[in-house]
Amino acid sequence: MIRSRDLVLSCFLVALTLTASAQQSTPAASAPPPLVGTLAGHPDWPAAKDPGDVDTVDHLIASLYGVVSGPAGQRDWDRFRALFVPDGRIVSIHPESAATKDAPAGKGDAVFLTPDMFAQRNDPYFKTHGFFERSIANRVEEFGNLVEVWSTSEIRDAKDDARPSARGIDSFQIVHAHGRFWIASLLFDHERPGVPLPEKYLKMPGL
Repeated sequence: MIRSRDLVLSCFLVALTLTASAQQSTPAASAPPPLVGTLAGHPDWPAAKDPGDVDTVDHLIASLYGVVSGPAGQRDWDRFRALFVPDGRIVSIHPESAATKDAPAGKGDAVFLTPDMFAQRNDPYFKTHGFFERSIANRVEEFGNLVEVWSTSEIRDAKDDARPSARGIDSFQIVHAHGRFWIASLLFDHERPGVPLPEKYLKMPGL
C-alpha cells in the first residue's frame, strides 16, 4: 500500500515537472503588429523636436509658420515633418487663369504633396529667398479629437516689409492622438484680383 502511494506521488511530481518545463519553453504570445496606416505603424517618423510645438493647436500652427519662415537659408525639415502625420498632405489650390500673350489659359487644379515632397520641392526656393508667414486670425472648430482651423495668413519676403506680398486662407485638418496634436492635411488658396479675403476672415471670431 505504501509502495503504491509512493509510486503515485512520484508520478504526480514528474507530471508537475514536465508541465513547468513545457510552460517555460513555450514563448509568450507576441503583440500583434500595428495596423497599416496608424501612427504606431510608422516608428521611424521623426518625433516632435520640442513638445511645445505640438501640445496645443495654437502652438502647432505657430510652429508650422515658424519653421518655414526666415531669411534665405536652410529650413529644419525634420521639425517640419514631425508636425504632420506620416501620410499627411499639403495641398496647393491653383485657380483658373485667363490666356495672355505669353501663356495659354489654365484650368483650375490642386497639387497634393506629402511633407517630404513639399520639403524637396521648396528647399531650393527657401535657400535663396526670404519667406515670412504669420497668422492674422484663426477660426477653430472642434469635435472629439478632430480640429478644423481656418487660418488667415499673410506672407512677406522680408520680416520688416511694410506690406505683405500675399495673403490667403490655410485650412488645417488636425487630429489629437498619442498625447499631442498632428496636422493631417493643409489646404491653401491665395487672395487675388476678383477674389479678395472676406472681412470676416481678417479678424478673430466675435470681434
